[in-house]
Amino acid sequence: MVRRCFFRCEGPSPLYGLPKVEPLRTQWLEFIFNSIPATLPNIYLCPNHFTDNCFKNLGLFTAGFSKLLALNEEAVPTLCGPMVEDISSQHQDLKPPHPSFHHVGCQTDSPQIISAAAQTNSVETRSMGTQCVPLKMKSVSTQLSWGSLKVPHIRSKGIQTKVPLLSVGTGTASHFPDLPVTSTLIKGGPGLQSRKKPPLELEEGDTSNEYHMELDSTYTPGDSVLTEESDALFETQVTYDEAKYIVFESCLKQLFENCPVCKRNCDVQRRRMGTYVAFTQFCPHCNYFRQWESQPIVGSTPVGNLQLSAATYFTGSSFIQLEKVFKAMQLQIFQYDTFRRHARNYLEPAIIHKWKMDQQNLFHQQLHQGGKVALGGDMRADLPGHSAKFGSYTLMNLESNTIMDIQLVQSNEVGGSYHIEKEGLRRCLDLLESNGLAVDYIVTDRHPQIKKYLRERNIVQFYNVWHFEKGLSKKLEKLQNKDCNVLKRWLPSIKKKNHVYWCATSSSTGPEKVAKWTSLLNHLQNVHVHEDPLFPKCLHPDRVSRDPNKWLQPGSVALYKAEKILNNKRVLKDVEKLSHHHPTSTLESFHSLILRFAPKNVVFTFMGMLCRLYLAAMHYNENAGQEQAVTSAGQAVYKLVLPKSKTGEGIAKPIKTDSKYKYVEELMRLVIEEVFEDPTPFVEEMQKIPIPPDLSSV
Repeated sequence: MVRRCFFRCEGPSPLYGLPKVEPLRTQWLEFIFNSIPATLPNIYLCPNHFTDNCFKNLGLFTAGFSKLLALNEEAVPTLCGPMVEDISSQHQDLKPPHPSFHHVGCQTDSPQIISAAAQTNSVETRSMGTQCVPLKMKSVSTQLSWGSLKVPHIRSKGIQTKVPLLSVGTGTASHFPDLPVTSTLIKGGPGLQSRKKPPLELEEGDTSNEYHMELDSTYTPGDSVLTEESDALFETQVTYDEAKYIVFESCLKQLFENCPVCKRNCDVQRRRMGTYVAFTQFCPHCNYFRQWESQPIVGSTPVGNLQLSAATYFTGSSFIQLEKVFKAMQLQIFQYDTFRRHARNYLEPAIIHKWKMDQQNLFHQQLHQGGKVALGGDMRADLPGHSAKFGSYTLMNLESNTIMDIQLVQSNEVGGSYHIEKEGLRRCLDLLESNGLAVDYIVTDRHPQIKKYLRERNIVQFYNVWHFEKGLSKKLEKLQNKDCNVLKRWLPSIKKKNHVYWCATSSSTGPEKVAKWTSLLNHLQNVHVHEDPLFPKCLHPDRVSRDPNKWLQPGSVALYKAEKILNNKRVLKDVEKLSHHHPTSTLESFHSLILRFAPKNVVFTFMGMLCRLYLAAMHYNENAGQEQAVTSAGQAVYKLVLPKSKTGEGIAKPIKTDSKYKYVEELMRLVIEEVFEDPTPFVEEMQKIPIPPDLSSV
């Protein structure tokens, strides 16, 4: 016996059997019968008796991606179609059709499709009655074929639709001319609000057919129409924090080789774009069709590809190194050009926006604390010597240990790398003043241009102790002859964070620093009482020396050379202005951190270097207050390090807790949820940053 709809609707439509679970079964029966009989025949209903929201794949079915309509688990029939007389006579308790509601799907049988190349003069229509009459339908476009998966874009937005031209009046039959009908939604129509979408980004990819399948010869790529509204059919909720896995291709093929309906072999096609892969499964035996995608697609950009680019960029990693790892594991990845396109359109605008927001928050916090800030400033060049292309000047809040601003200057903006430091400092100070912040004092190096510039702006300046000690050490280390062997024994005590740092940190005024510094020459001669009243005597206890040869002798060559270096007029002026407030070693730590995001052996564009500097600043600000790690018993953890400056001497360095990467999560959310949806305002904000012209090779 052939199965058919209980209401005798004809056509090859799928049939849905009576559910077995309650109360869904009773709801179906109450729709079909006035009074439910004791004995029930085999009951099947066609899709004509269900509303659109009863189907879970209506969009895919309408677009041609699915062959069969699938019901939701809680679907209940509510539409009464036309009935023939024999059904009414056999079942007197059958409900009559509703007189005032007519569903278009109930007025037609199996549609007769007219080819796009065929000539047709009219479309037959009938006045609405009680009989099912066939309607001729016109093909308004070409159906999505297997060949469409080979074109660069992912899917055609112009989907074939069979539109029945049916008169809903009660008059006699009429004829409609052959009108050009399209399935494309009209932009700007009533009730349609187009969402802002990112520009289409066509990705590279490949297509492979594991099994042969006949392609639709009527498909032409020119017939496809891309619309913003039609893409809403395939809208997928994208989450940036969803877990991902590595899956082998052989394991994926096992999911599509056999038909889940008839259990026989299927035709399978694979398409790949970077990390994205899609499988199209078709069963030639039962016409089962399914399309599976490994990740969501927005516009024409696989979201997984964008997230991989974002994670690589935001963590300061190198795409070139990542590509090597992927190739070693045979993991599929997109090309470098795609990574650069993602960075240019989405990632770099997001970095600029987030840094500006974080910086404004820092300014507001400082304004609430009084508006005065103690700063430490220093420049970092991308190359050593005087051949640097970029120079970045950093201003750090020494009290809160946070980066307040960082400015990138290209050498051709200021006439050479020598002038980069002054220009970077000027831009930083101008930005602080424009936001209402005043400088309490600033700690810098001893650059002559910086001295003059700060003096002209009436800003109190102190010198970085580390820079002073570094320059002094180079001069003392040049004393290598025999007459200076005694002096060489004193060098570690003079320069390695002993006398230099003690003079700066233990004094509150400039003359006191000078008095303590000049007492060093007396101490080297075993004289511990001094003439300066600000520091009349050494603070160490009196001791009788067991080795008289360790002291410098009056009138010796070593003492003369030591006095020439240590009591130099310029050195004494610099000692007076050594910083006694906060150490600037944290600023040097930040410069070391920049190497993780912008190594000096890699060439970057101006915007690329600026974004990496901002990433380093965000990472430092988030992890500036790291606490020391402790064991389960509560003991502090240390590690032994052998720094080059100690020449083999080891020191115990405290181990900090693990770094935090909340800024990476916030950037990922910003890219996926905001920038990718509408990049225009973020790109415009980035374009406000002036980019200098490239360096000339002439």
